[in-house]
Amino acid sequence: MDDPHVQYARETVARDPMASFLGIRLEEVRRAYARLSVLIRPEYLNALDRAHGMILSAMIDQAAAVAANSMEYDVLLVELKINYLTAAVPGERITAEAKPIDIKRALSLWVVDVHGSSGALIATGQALGYHRPRKSGYPSLPPSSLSTTQ
Repeated sequence: MDDPHVQYARETVARDPMASFLGIRLEEVRRAYARLSVLIRPEYLNALDRAHGMILSAMIDQAAAVAANSMEYDVLLVELKINYLTAAVPGERITAEAKPIDIKRALSLWVVDVHGSSGALIATGQALGYHRPRKSGYPSLPPSSLSTTQ
């Protein structure tokens, strides 16, 4: 049986209206992990015909949100830091992979790496998540075994 928190991340968070509008596709989600992808379309380009930072930022934000919400809390991202390292080009499928750096009772820190189709690291980001109790409809589980401090 699928973990109900992973199911919530897959069926609710990964399908939010903005991500759907942008064409961000969920590739994989499991507890405290998410991988998403998007095809760089012409409307995502900047004046230099490279992927605009907006689409990279959206990918990092969405990957962190899906991964963070695969656990027992509703997680709101309250800070996002991004380093843009190289360009993504039109027609390229980029992939964002989110993993925890640290998970506490009320806060979590996530790293998200964005790679191009060749495997090149395009951007890396950190997201800070604030935890609040999960709303009804999804059972509450004991604190995550991934927590380093309770």
